[in-house]
Amino acid sequence: MEALRIYGGHYAELSRRFAAWLGLHSTDATAVLEIAAAEERGTPLSPARLSERISLSTGATTALLNRLEAAGYITRAREHSDRRIVTLRSGGHIQERADEFFGPLARRLDAAMSHYPPRLLEQVEAFMADLNTTMAGHLADQNAVTPRSLRGPAEGTP
Repeated sequence: MEALRIYGGHYAELSRRFAAWLGLHSTDATAVLEIAAAEERGTPLSPARLSERISLSTGATTALLNRLEAAGYITRAREHSDRRIVTLRSGGHIQERADEFFGPLARRLDAAMSHYPPRLLEQVEAFMADLNTTMAGHLADQNAVTPRSLRGPAEGTP
């Protein structure tokens, strides 16, 4: 668990540096990463889901999305058959910027993981999925009894 705590600290620092590199507030950069990651998984976010993921009020999320859209970092689209549903997409250049920033780390991680057999990596992935499910369940239980103003970061954020 200590190693995971240290990893979480490194992830948070990397996120902070990415935000500074883009010239964005850390919350804005976290939102951009959440939007891009969800899009990459094939499950694009709505503004409401993003609000949950980054622990912002709907009003604050709207202001954040307005800033990001004006700067070209994201777009809002009405792709669903229910035209009231808004889908968030990353701007055209954000994936290139993310690849430029995170590419060297991705290559280092690929090299580090190449020393391990695929079966072990599958087990680590399953272990991490179990940890994430357990922590998400715990956070959901806390949310049921804790006022929103006292809640910490949403599931999925460092």
